[in-house]
Amino acid sequence: MEVDEIKEEHIRILKEKVRKMLVLVNDRALTPKDANLIDSIQRLGLYYQFEHEIDDVLQHIHRNYVENGIITFNGDLHSIALVFRLLRQQGYNISSDVYKKFKNEQGKFNDRLVADVEGMLSLYEAAHLRIHGEDILEEALAFTSSHLELMMTTQLCPSLATRINHSLKRPLRKNLPRLVARHYISTYENDPSHDKNLLLLAKLDFNMLQRQHHKEISDITKWWKDLDFATKLPFARDRMVEAYFWILGVYFEPQYSLGRRLMTKVISVTSIIDDIYDVYGTLEELQLFTEAIKRWDISCMDFLPEYMKSCYEALMDVYKEIEQEMSKEGRASFVTYAKNEMKRLVEAYLAEAIWFNSNYIPTMEEYMDVALVTSAYRMLIATTFLGMGSIATEKAFQWLINYPKIVKASTIICRLMDDIVSNEFEQKRGHVASALECYMKQHSVTKQEANDEFNRQVTSAWKDINEECLDPTEVPKPLLMRVLNLSRVIDVLYKDGDCYTNSKGSTKDDVEALLLNPWPV
Repeated sequence: MEVDEIKEEHIRILKEKVRKMLVLVNDRALTPKDANLIDSIQRLGLYYQFEHEIDDVLQHIHRNYVENGIITFNGDLHSIALVFRLLRQQGYNISSDVYKKFKNEQGKFNDRLVADVEGMLSLYEAAHLRIHGEDILEEALAFTSSHLELMMTTQLCPSLATRINHSLKRPLRKNLPRLVARHYISTYENDPSHDKNLLLLAKLDFNMLQRQHHKEISDITKWWKDLDFATKLPFARDRMVEAYFWILGVYFEPQYSLGRRLMTKVISVTSIIDDIYDVYGTLEELQLFTEAIKRWDISCMDFLPEYMKSCYEALMDVYKEIEQEMSKEGRASFVTYAKNEMKRLVEAYLAEAIWFNSNYIPTMEEYMDVALVTSAYRMLIATTFLGMGSIATEKAFQWLINYPKIVKASTIICRLMDDIVSNEFEQKRGHVASALECYMKQHSVTKQEANDEFNRQVTSAWKDINEECLDPTEVPKPLLMRVLNLSRVIDVLYKDGDCYTNSKGSTKDDVEALLLNPWPV
C-alpha cells in the first residue's frame, strides 16, 4: 500500500472508533463528559466527519433535557453553558433563562462563580450566541470578560493563561474553524483526560486537509503568476495567498475544493479591480471600465486603456471557467446571479470614485447604501453559493438577491470593521470619505464616538446573524454557515488592524499554521 493509502485506512479505523463513542451517548443518561466529547470533536475540526452522528446526539439532548426551551440538565455552570452553546450552535432556540439560577439575590451573577474558571470560560463563549433582547447574556458577557481579563494580571499556570487569552482574543463564535482546530489540538493534547484515538484522528485529519489545501494554493499560485499582474499593474495589491486564506475560512471541507479554487480567483481579481478604482484609474477610465463590465463582452476590451485590458480579460476568463464548471453540474444558469452582483459592485465602486473626485462627503445613509455594496460581500456570498453544489438552488439565489437580514448583517460587519481600522491608510493613499468621516461630519462627534457607534452596530449585526441561524431557517443551514464564516473572516482579519492589506504578523502566522506546518504523528 502507498503511504497515503495507509494513512487513509488509519483514519477510517479511527473514525469508526469515534463514531461508536458518539452512538453510545444516545444510549445513556447525559453526562458532562458526553457534552465535552461533542465540544472536543467540533473544536478539533472533525465536525464535518461526524455531522449526522452529532446531529443525532444533539437531537437526543434536546428531546430529553429541554422543556419549554429551558435546559433541564442538572449540572454546574460549565456543563449548563456548554450544553446551551452546543444546542444554540445547532439552531435550537434555547432560553437563556437557564442562567437565572447562577444569580444572587441582587440579580447579579454570583461572585462565587469566579473561582470556577472552566465555568467562566464556558459562559463567556455561550454569551457570544446571544440574540436581541437577551439582557442576561449581555450581563454574562460583561461579567465573564471583566473577570477573565483580571485573571490575566494574576499568576496563572501558563496553559490556563494561554487558553483565557486566546478566548478573549478570538471567541469561538467569531473564529475560523481551521484556526480553532490548530489551537485546540495542542490544548487537547495537554489535557490528561484526552482520548488518544480522537487526538490522533484530529492530527491525521488536519494534515490530510493541509496537504489538499497546499496543493490547491500551489495550482492557484501558478495561475496568478501567469497573469503577471505584478509587472502589468504594479500599483495593485498582490494578495493571492491572503485571498486563499480568506476563502479557506469560508469553506475548508474536502468537497468544496472547486469552490475554493474559483472563489480565490474571484477575490484576487476583485482586489485588483478595487485598487484600480481606488488608486490608479482616472474618472473617465473608470467610467469606461464600469460600462465594459456591465456589458460583459470580451470585445469591450478594445476600448479600454492598456493597463485595464489584462484585468478585464482575467475577469472574463474566471467567470467563463465558472460557467464551464457549473455546466458540468447543470447549474450554469446560476452564474448570472454572481455576474449581476459583480456588475452592481463596480457601479458602486464608480459612485465612490465620483464622490472622491468631487470632494463630496455623503450623509451616513448615502454612504452606507453604496458602501455596503463595495464591501463586496453580496458578490462573494453569491459566488460562494456556486461552490456549494446542488444544495444552492434557484430558491436560495432568489433568497439571496432579496438581501435577507443575515446577508445585510454580514455586509455591515465587513464594511464597518474595515472602515474602523483602514481609515488612516485609505485616506493617505486617496480614498472616498469613510464611514468615520461621514458620521463625524453629519453628527458633529469625535472619532472615538463614531467608533463606539460602529462597534455597537457590529455587535447588533452579530445578534442578527445569531437569530437568523436559529430554526426554522429560510434556506438550508450549510448556506447560512457560509455567511457566518464570511463574517468570521472579517473579525479575524480586521479586529486588530487591516491584516489583509498588511498581512505580516498574525495573518502570516495563521497562514503558516494552516498551510505549512503539519502535526507530527
